[in-house]
This record gives sequence, C-alpha cells and structure tokens, in this order.
Amino acid sequence: MVGRGLRRVVGGISVVAMAAGFAATVGVGSAAAASDSVSWSDGSSSFKRTISDTTLSVGQEVELTTRFERDWSWETITQVNDHRPSCLKFLGSNKSRAVDKGTYTQVSGSWDVNVLSSPYSQTFTFRYEVTEACARDTELKTGMSYKGNWGDGSYKTKGPNFTVAKNISTTSLASVPGPVVAGVPVTLTATVTGGAQGDPVDFYDGSKRLGGNLLNDSGVATFEWTPSEAGTRSLQARFVSTAKAKSSQSGTQDVQVNESDVVTSLEVQAPGAAITGEPVELSAQVSPTDAAGTVQFSVNGAPVGGPVEVAGGAAVLSHAFAAAGDASVAAEFTGAPGFTNASGAPVTVAVSDPDVVASLEVQAPGAATTGEPVDLTAQVSPTDAAGTVQFSVNGAPVGGPVEVVGGAAVLSHAFAAAGDASVSAEFTGAPGFTNASGAPVTVAVSDPDVVTSLEVQAPGAATTGEPVDLTAQVSPTDAAGTVQFSVDGAPVGGPVEVAGGAAVLSHAFAAAGDASVAAEFTGAPGFTNASGAPVTVAVSDPDGSSSVVITSSESAMVGVPLTLTAQVVPTDAAGTVQFFAGGVEIGDPVEVVDGVAELVYTFDSVGPHEIHVVYSGGPGVEGSTSQVQVLDVTESGDADAGSLGSLFSL
Repeated sequence: MVGRGLRRVVGGISVVAMAAGFAATVGVGSAAAASDSVSWSDGSSSFKRTISDTTLSVGQEVELTTRFERDWSWETITQVNDHRPSCLKFLGSNKSRAVDKGTYTQVSGSWDVNVLSSPYSQTFTFRYEVTEACARDTELKTGMSYKGNWGDGSYKTKGPNFTVAKNISTTSLASVPGPVVAGVPVTLTATVTGGAQGDPVDFYDGSKRLGGNLLNDSGVATFEWTPSEAGTRSLQARFVSTAKAKSSQSGTQDVQVNESDVVTSLEVQAPGAAITGEPVELSAQVSPTDAAGTVQFSVNGAPVGGPVEVAGGAAVLSHAFAAAGDASVAAEFTGAPGFTNASGAPVTVAVSDPDVVASLEVQAPGAATTGEPVDLTAQVSPTDAAGTVQFSVNGAPVGGPVEVVGGAAVLSHAFAAAGDASVSAEFTGAPGFTNASGAPVTVAVSDPDVVTSLEVQAPGAATTGEPVDLTAQVSPTDAAGTVQFSVDGAPVGGPVEVAGGAAVLSHAFAAAGDASVAAEFTGAPGFTNASGAPVTVAVSDPDGSSSVVITSSESAMVGVPLTLTAQVVPTDAAGTVQFFAGGVEIGDPVEVVDGVAELVYTFDSVGPHEIHVVYSGGPGVEGSTSQVQVLDVTESGDADAGSLGSLFSL
C-alpha cells in the first residue's frame, strides 16, 4: 500500500499536466455544453472522471462518470463513492443498488478490471439535478473514492469541478390603474421571474427611487405610491442582483398624474318615521358648501327621482314612500369637474301605513257563579287588528293585557262576590291601529248552588196491574225541587215534589219483563240538579190456576213396587210434584213432564193408605193440591186384593 501511495503522488502530477493540456486544446470548445475531464493514475490503476457540463444552471441535469483501467494484473472493485455537493439531487446510476448518502452516492458490488482479457475497464455513471441550494458563480468540487481487492483509494476533490450560474431574471411592471391623481395613493405591482421570495424590488420615477418591497412567494412585489404633483411620470421596476439571480428591470411606463380634486363629503338626512303616501323631504348635506354637482337618492338600493342639483351645500327631494316597513335611504354625490364624488352612510326611515280605525264589543255571560271561571271576551274589528285588551270589572282592572288574535281577546275570570258586575274592556292598538273601547255589559253573579244527589228505590219484583211505590231519596234532606220518574226511558206520572228528602210515585207496570226505573231531580234555585243510577224491577203477569189428580192404581201389595202417577193441568205447566202417604212426604219432588209426574214406591205395610200430591206451581202457574186417595195395600198373593182394588175403583 506504501508503493501505491507513492504512485498516487506521481499520478497527481500527471493529472495537472493532462488538465493543462486539455484546457489548452479543448477548453475553448462548444459554448453550449462545456464538458470537462480529469485523469490520473495510482499504482497500476488509471482513472478518468468526466462531467457533462462545467457551467450549470438550476434545474439542469448533469452527469458524472468515472472510468477504471489497469496496466498490470487485474483488480476487483467492490465499492465506488461519487462525491459531490449536497445541492446536487441524485437521479440515477448505471449501477444497481445506488444509495444517496447526501454528499456522495455509493454503489457496492463486484466489478473486475483486467489487462489481458475483457473487461478492460469499468465505467460508473451518476446523474444529478442542480437545485436552488447550490451556490452561484462559485467553484464546486467533485471527486470519488473506492474499495478494491488491492486496497482503497480516496480522491474526494479530484474533480472535475463546476460552477452554477446565477438565475437569469425578468422583471415586468403591471399597468398602473388610472386615472392617477396627485395626493391619491396608487399601487405599483412588479412581477419577477428567476428571483426568490424575500428578494428586493425597487420602483423608480425616472432616476428617482420611489421605494421598494420584497417578493412574495408568487414572485410579486407591490408598492403604494402617492404622487405629490400633477404631470407625466416615467415609472420602472428594478430587480437587484442577488447571490443567486442576476439583476433585471422592466420597461418604463409613462403615467399621467392629474391635479387632485377638492375632496367632498356627504351626509344623508331623513325623518325617522313616515306614513305611506305622505311626502317627506330627503336631504343630502354636501361639504364644502360651494361644492358643485348632483345628488342621486335611492331607497332600498333603487334610485328615486332624478339627480338633484346641489345648491348651498344641500340637495332636497320630496318623496312619498309606497310601502310600510324599514326603508334604507342613501345618496350619491357626483361632483362637477374639480370636486370628488362622495357618498354617506344610509339612514333608516320607519314607514308605516295610516292607522286603521278599530272598534270593540264586550261580551260576557249574563250570569255567573262566584269562584267559577267564565270567559270575558272583547271582539275587535277589523279582525286583523293587532294590539292588547285590558278588561275591568266594576272599574278595576282584572288580569293583564291580553293579546288580540283573530279579532278577539279572551280572559278567563272568576268573580269573587255575588251581585251585578259591570264588565268593560279597553283596546290599545299596535302601530297602525287606533285604540278603542266598547259599552260595558252586566253579569248577574250568584253564589254556587248546593250540590245534591239522588238514589232511586223500587221493589225488586212487581206484578202487572198492581201498583208499587217508586221512590227517589234526595240529599241533603232539605233540598227543594221536583223529581221526574221514568220507566225504560219514558216519563211516568208528573213531577213529584220533594218533601223531607224523598219523592214517591205509585205506579202500576203495564207489561211483564225487566223494567229500568230512573229519576231526575230538578233543583229549586240554590240547589243543583241530580240523577241516580237506575234500578231494575222484574215485572211478571199474575199466575194462572192449576189442578192435579192421582191417576195411578188404587191398590198395591206389600213389597211390590207401585208406580204412583199424578196428572197436572195445564199439561205444559212446569214445576214439581211431591207425593204424600198419610201426610208424610214419600220420595223426592218429581219433575212434571208433559203434565205427568211419576214416583215408583214400595209399601211395607198392609191396610189403607191415604195418598195425596202437591204441585209446586211454575212460571205463570199457581200451585195446587190433589184430593186424598185411599190406597188399599194387601199381602202379596191375597185374592181379595184385586176385588178390594176393584171396589176402590168404583
């Protein structure tokens, strides 16, 4: 490695010679893209670095290449670093896996360089873009370093070097808006290309600097210029050279500055309120008072009337508003030559329609009860009248003002004392409506009636044609009034006077069935009416007569069952028959079926037995009892039993 180091010194000398020779023969080459190369040797290795252009500009692409050759043996290159200023933005390389390290670009791999066989050389190419960060008109250095199997080599500033030229700038001055008047500020605007935000721009009138400002991020600088006197001015914008951009200037622009007019002012005056259809004066006070020109009035943005000549510092227009509402009155002064135009703050006029004449009618019930609210009403005409109504009783206000809605104001009021009460009302109209009052009305106020109650009483059952008492018990017992009874909703009898808390009506039902008995109490003055729950009376027709006879055999034998039979008339009668022997019930009551009741019975003793039956009766049929029948009971097998039985049957 020492030997290689010594050879590097020698190589450095040869590089200088080569570079000088190149400058002498090639340096005055093409002006379009002046490439440059440096070559040197170190030991058995030879190097040549080339840059595609030595004078660069921002945004330009540049290419740096390094070529390796050997004059003895072979070498394997494992890493190459291309050194350059960080302002060069890495774009790409002809070798894969290139890594941008900021101030150098590194490629790693395995590349052979041979003497007697291919490859005889290796070339490493790196492409970059020039950025705004590069210093201008300053030599910027490049170089390389590498690693190989024979050792490392470092030539970080070997070259070739390059410079970045300043940006070429252009400056333009926008047309100055006119007319330009002495003493009135006007904005000058310059646009610069090639400059940067914060770079200065100066504005000139001929050779006189007016002032300056800095470029914004859009490359624009503005300056507010106030010309001091009339005349023609030659304006120009100049961009001063910076570290990164060359100077430039705009063309000159001749601007005519006029004499300044007398500044005027205007104040609008109008009444605060007005009535539709009635003219009022709209005024514009112009200052100074000798100002000449005209004033155009407008209402809610629309011109009214024509231009009015200013006289003695004032312009007056007579105007009648057509519609109600807030009207905004404005005015514009157009000055005659020598006077500026002017406008003033608009004023608001509250415009209303003429008041509508309103009328009022008081309404209240003819009678009322103390403590029970009633509606006191004021009917206001017309029905769209807006405002409030204050009610009063016997001259004293009651409640608060009541809003009128749909032509009416209603107050719920409970009178405190009995007697005749005078109810009156006063309408206070909203803007646009007159006030009104109406004739008072009288309300007869009484204390509340005593609350009564009623209970209907009647027998649970009744027979058609037979009178029963229908009773109404009224509480309290001293209640005065009458009771009207009804059956199945139909009144029966006349009103019955209540005495001692009761009213009684004797009534005979005409038809069988369930009858609903109700009653209504009509109280005398001081007592409320009342009604009670109806009661039901089961009404039936009177029962019909019946008969029953024993139709079974008049003889029987001891121990032998005998069917006792009874015949009931009428045959459709319902009910039961109870059989008796010697006055004692035998068996259970037997249901009558088709007029017949049968009982199977076994006698246990001989001799005559007195038999009779009792029919219970049924719906609409009275009960009945048979005659006594003597039944002869004999021993079984007694021959005389049949004769005796026949004897009984005679």
